[in-house]
Amino acid sequence: VKIAAGAARGLEYLHCEAKPPIIYRDLKAANILLDSDFSPRLSDFGLAKLGPIGDKTHVSTRVMGTYGYCAPEYAMTGKLTLKSDIFSFGVVLLELVTGRKTIDLKRKEGERSLVAWSRPFLKDRRKYMELVDRRLKGRYSKRSARHLIAVAAMCLSDDAAERPTIKEIVAALEFLASECDATTGTPTDAGSSPLQL
Repeated sequence: VKIAAGAARGLEYLHCEAKPPIIYRDLKAANILLDSDFSPRLSDFGLAKLGPIGDKTHVSTRVMGTYGYCAPEYAMTGKLTLKSDIFSFGVVLLELVTGRKTIDLKRKEGERSLVAWSRPFLKDRRKYMELVDRRLKGRYSKRSARHLIAVAAMCLSDDAAERPTIKEIVAALEFLASECDATTGTPTDAGSSPLQL
């Protein structure tokens, strides 16, 4: 949760504090570095693009980024928005929860793309826990995992307009991090997230 919240704060700075906003365009797990305290730092801004200004909703550009992380509308139209980064962030959350690669050609057909494989689970909240990395052997907060998966599901909406803003994501993840006990990672409070999960 700490890594996810920290990466979200970095993206929030790019989207909300930078003037004009900056679209990262290549958000992926490999570009989130961890310092000695395991605090995340965004890296590799080589594909970053200045975001839309004024009443513009998108920036048109040649499609670039890493396969498996690109938002579908950007891949199809070349129209880049802040919500394109939100989709990529959802993929990163899925990687954190599942322990799987975004694209894994060693897996059988239908399971190679993490996003495509996870869709049926993301559409049914009762199946969320089937996404959690089995190597964890139950040593995690089920409530936290459900919340992370719910945030990922919203980020991965096919309709960009339905994806949350980075501010909403940061609020949800910081709430989740704050309710986890620092030593055990288990929830300490049964409060509700600021993002409608």
